[in-house]
Amino acid sequence: MIEEACSQDILWFVFYKDELILQHQEDGSFSIPHGKTPPVTPPSLNTTHRISPMSDGTEVRTFSLSNPLQESDSNPLCGDWELCGLRESFYKLPIELFQKAGKCKEILYWDEKNKYCGVCGSPLTLDTDISKRCHSCGNEVWAQVSTAIIVRINRGDELLLVKARNFRKNFYGLVAGFVETGESLEEAVCREVMEETGIHIKNLRYFDSQPWPFPCGLMVGFTAEYANGELHLQLSELDQGGWFHYKNLPTLPDSVSIARRLINDFLESKKDCQ
Repeated sequence: MIEEACSQDILWFVFYKDELILQHQEDGSFSIPHGKTPPVTPPSLNTTHRISPMSDGTEVRTFSLSNPLQESDSNPLCGDWELCGLRESFYKLPIELFQKAGKCKEILYWDEKNKYCGVCGSPLTLDTDISKRCHSCGNEVWAQVSTAIIVRINRGDELLLVKARNFRKNFYGLVAGFVETGESLEEAVCREVMEETGIHIKNLRYFDSQPWPFPCGLMVGFTAEYANGELHLQLSELDQGGWFHYKNLPTLPDSVSIARRLINDFLESKKDCQ
C-alpha cells in the first residue's frame, strides 16, 4: 500500500480510544486509510498531528476521535473499514505501518497528558512535531519515552520464566522492569533480576530493542546466564515463576513482543545444537 500511495497522498492513522481504523484491501489484507483528506472529520485542526514520514516519503497524520464512528453519507463505512486494537493490528498490518501506528499512538497519548505548563500552568502549544512550548514562561516539553529492560536468563537447557501480576493474559514471560534515574541499562538488568528473583547473572549481552507504545515505552532486550543464588520470587510483582526446560515450556507471550523474540532465539539455538 505504501508503494501504491501517490506522492500527494497522506496516511491517516485515526484512533478511537485504543482502537485504530484499518482499511480493507481487495486482496483481503489491511492497510491504513490514505488520501489528500482524512477519512473522517477530526474533532478540530488543532487535534491533528504531523508525524515523521514513511521510509518512502509518504506523509503521515494522526488524530483521535472523541466519539465512536457512525455510518453516514459523509462517513460511509460500508464494510471498508474496521476498528482494531493497536496490539492486534500487529497481525494485520505490514510491520512498517504497525510501528508507525505505535508512534502515532504515543504522540496522541503525550499530547493528551501535556496540555498545560508544569512551571506556570499556562496552556502549551505545539512547537515541533514532538515538542510543545509555553508562550508565557518559555518552558519546553518534549515527548517522553519510558525506558525498560527485559532479559532472557538461561541455566543450561532451562529458561527462567515468570508470570507478572499485571499480565492481562495467562502466559509466562521474562524478567523486566523500568530503568531508574542515574542507572545504566546493565545496572537496571542486574537490579531487576536480583529484586524479582534473588539470583545473580553473568555473561550479560545486548540483544535488541523495541518501541512499546503501551503507552510510551522502549524495551531494551538482553540475554544472560544464571551464575548463582536461590530463586526467591518477589511476590508483590510476580505471581509465579521458575526454571523451564526448553522442550517443556508453558504458554508464552505473543509474537508481537520482544520477549517472544528472545525466547524464540534461544529455541532456535537449541535446534542448531541437535
